Amino acid sequence: AASDANGWGVNLSECAKLWKGGCIIRAALLEKIQAALAKDVNLANLMVDSGFAAELNSRQLSWRRIATLCIASGIPMPGICASLNYFDSYRTENLPANLTQAQRDFFGGHTYERTDKEGVFHTAWTDAHKDIGDINERKQGENVQK
Repeated sequence: AASDANGWGVNLSECAKLWKGGCIIRAALLEKIQAALAKDVNLANLMVDSGFAAELNSRQLSWRRIATLCIASGIPMPGICASLNYFDSYRTENLPANLTQAQRDFFGGHTYERTDKEGVFHTAWTDAHKDIGDINERKQGENVQK
């Protein structure tokens, strides 16, 4: 992204190739990264490469089991758990973040977006929520839902 934004022309496949020589990760993983980036120079994420996607999908049950066992045993595994959460969020179109938007609107009148129509909305959830000020002054283009 920075290379594109600044016009540097960084070839990520070549970067992976250069790292192989002195990196502790070494050849196996970096060769796969280099191959994926060489195959698609506009690859948005390694997880969408067919080879990486197949490996991740074939190993995800074991990945989940390790995370679950660690959590159940009180063993902190922030890298394993965070990477699994990232994997799940990347491949899921709609997530509980929609609930977070609703909660923010309920408690603070922060508005939300909907998946079924364009715009930014606020709901008067109860009678106590009717007077939150002029929402149009806070956010232009709002659609207040009642």
